[in-house]
Amino acid sequence: MAITKTMTEGAPWKHILKFSLPVLAGSLLQQLYNTVDTIIVGNFSGQDALSAVGTTGSFAFLFLAIAIGFSAGNGVVVAQHYGAKDEKRVRENAATGILFLMVLGLLSAVIGIIVARPAFTYLLNVDRSIIGLTLVYFRWYCLGLLFQFGYNIFSSILRAVGDSAATLYFLLISSVLNIGLDVLFVAVFKWGVAGAAVATDISQLASFMAAYYYMKKKYPVFRFKLGDYKWDSERIAATVRIGFPISLQLIIVSFGLTFIQRAVNGFGKVMTASFTVGQRIEMYLNLPCNALQTTLATYTGQNIGAGKKDRIKIGVRQAFIISLLMTLCISAMVSIFADKLILLFGLDEQATVYCLAHLRAVAMINIVLSMYIPLFGVFQGTGHSGIPTIVATCALGIRVIVVYVFRYSSIFGHTIIWWNGIFGFGLGFMITWSYYLSGKWKNTRFSR
Repeated sequence: MAITKTMTEGAPWKHILKFSLPVLAGSLLQQLYNTVDTIIVGNFSGQDALSAVGTTGSFAFLFLAIAIGFSAGNGVVVAQHYGAKDEKRVRENAATGILFLMVLGLLSAVIGIIVARPAFTYLLNVDRSIIGLTLVYFRWYCLGLLFQFGYNIFSSILRAVGDSAATLYFLLISSVLNIGLDVLFVAVFKWGVAGAAVATDISQLASFMAAYYYMKKKYPVFRFKLGDYKWDSERIAATVRIGFPISLQLIIVSFGLTFIQRAVNGFGKVMTASFTVGQRIEMYLNLPCNALQTTLATYTGQNIGAGKKDRIKIGVRQAFIISLLMTLCISAMVSIFADKLILLFGLDEQATVYCLAHLRAVAMINIVLSMYIPLFGVFQGTGHSGIPTIVATCALGIRVIVVYVFRYSSIFGHTIIWWNGIFGFGLGFMITWSYYLSGKWKNTRFSR
């Protein structure tokens, strides 16, 4: 593979838009699946099943955080060498990254199954009436973690070489298959939460196989032989150095959300069901800034490898505008159509009231996220991935504190469940931009 097409030449905004749109579309597809999955479970298995699936989200995200973080770390390493047009190191780091992630995926599956009961019983304080359904769903879900880890590393490598469109196709396959299997297993066969989890596992396997076949067929450099998968400690260290802070950031977010979920569960299963639906819809608000973060990590990594730091600041300005405009559009739509969206999920009257208030609050608050999350990609692409971890820790720490301080107060009461972001995201905005404007991120850490 002769490395010719990179993001190091031409108008930055064109590269950013061309790369980010497939990432955004893929994330949208994935979120649409999650939404449809919730609708199917809520309407065909009942509100208790909906609560059971929803309450696993924050804990399941712990394992997804490991997959995303270390895959992204390996992707940055590959992107830097791709920008430097070093084909040999692109191949070596990709092969090592695949082996590393597959091992992590297997370990995560085993650990998840073992710790499920104590985690949901004591850590998450899940209502006793739904603990059985929660464990059934989560343990079946864990069986697909190996494929989830494999898919994430394949996708990260493809994005590192600028091929974000391919991941869209894989997610399309996965989402369509998942929805079809959900209807079959949950609505037709009446397998309940187990059917929903098995549908997810099968679709993850399909996207894993599709990504593997595509990489092997399109890119000769990625046609690995068994001997190419080497446990190279130095290359793994490079992936861990960048990927661990990313995973840690996401794990901290997951733990924080776990404590928020615990507070939600304390208000009863009606609030849990409402929060489950609210979070499903809220995720749409975060899609643009997350897509721009992924884009800027690759864009920055390639330009660092090519020695073109000046292009990074230009890209940041243009990505900021794109992120803000996209988020404003989605926020407006969520605010306008919130009541109609909620009707799809089969909530009762009280849960609907909670959910409507939730969505109208976060539609405004999450605009702040669009103004600083994309910068995380710059820090990751230059090897400063610890900064987003610090920001996430501070922001989420504040959110958890205000939830527990004000949840029974006369000032907020239960509404702090959805208003807490105004405190955390505001702090995150200030810390992120302070570090970016300081210019310390320019001290690049290039990987072998």
